[in-house]
Amino acid sequence: MLDFEQELKNFKPSLEVEDIEDAVYQEDMSDMTELIKEIINQTK
Repeated sequence: MLDFEQELKNFKPSLEVEDIEDAVYQEDMSDMTELIKEIINQTK
C-alpha cells in the first residue's frame, strides 16, 4: 500500500511547470474585457 505522506515528501515539481509559472507571472496579460474594448475601438 502507498504511504502518501512519504510520497509527498519525495515529490519534486517539474522544472517545466516552474518555468511556465514564471513566464505567466512576468507577462502583462490582458483580460477579456480589455480585449473586447480593443476590438470595439478598432472597428470604429
